[in-house]
Amino acid sequence: MHGMGDGWIDTHCHLDAAEFASDRSEVVLRAQEAGVKMQVIPAVRAQDFETVRAMAHEYGLAYALGIHPLYTPQACPDDLVQLEQALHRWRDYPRLVAVGEIGLDHLVAQLDRSVQEQFYHAQLKLAQRANLPVILHVRRSADALLAGLRRHPVVGGIAHAFNGSEVQAHHFVQRGFALGFGGAMTHERALQIRHLAAALPATALVLETDAPDIPPQWLYRTAQQRAEGQHHERNEPAQLPRIAQTLASLRGISLEAVRDLTAVNALVALPRLRPLCQMFTPSVL
Repeated sequence: MHGMGDGWIDTHCHLDAAEFASDRSEVVLRAQEAGVKMQVIPAVRAQDFETVRAMAHEYGLAYALGIHPLYTPQACPDDLVQLEQALHRWRDYPRLVAVGEIGLDHLVAQLDRSVQEQFYHAQLKLAQRANLPVILHVRRSADALLAGLRRHPVVGGIAHAFNGSEVQAHHFVQRGFALGFGGAMTHERALQIRHLAAALPATALVLETDAPDIPPQWLYRTAQQRAEGQHHERNEPAQLPRIAQTLASLRGISLEAVRDLTAVNALVALPRLRPLCQMFTPSVL
């Protein structure tokens, strides 16, 4: 790791979310001041494609384009046409680094799984065609996602907010995926996530905030606190180094080692980040 720079990479931040509308520039500035030099902004709906692209260019960040499974009830076939056109139109722009956020959600019961599957498989095909990695939403759906990847192999990517089994984790790693760890790992009750963070190969780990979602433990409010009128404090990318301290503790390594190894892993998982990340020395790349 010798020769690395001092930058963190947040591989998953919804910077376009309404929660950031009032102070987005300050959020980016706080992240930079905290050493978070790169963020990946994944789209979740077709109508957001232009927004996340413009935001990435404005703030010097990266973006991904895709239709999130939670938004498939409102999506239509034309959205896939829009995605295909956008991937083609912006293919030579280096800030487009992946197809995402795509995937399957098997937690929300009212979602039509067949519709989710249709959008997931169609987007895997588009990622194949564009030769781009994918950023996957994984919620109780790891086996179904892996089945799709066997049918439509892509060039890897990131299994975001991973909370499956160790066996499932290794299947993703074998397919060229890194696994995203963030705020959930900071909760002491998250035993499975913390076990994975400690036990998986170091080369499999990347960091993410999923801001403004998945607040770390210190921003979280219990159900009772929320009933009393308290709210979760907003998560944001500047929290990444503190989240990473949990990973360092779980693995018994330094915070600097976590920063360097997760940054390298992010560049492997999303190769188009490499020229964007000026904080890395050429010898490392």
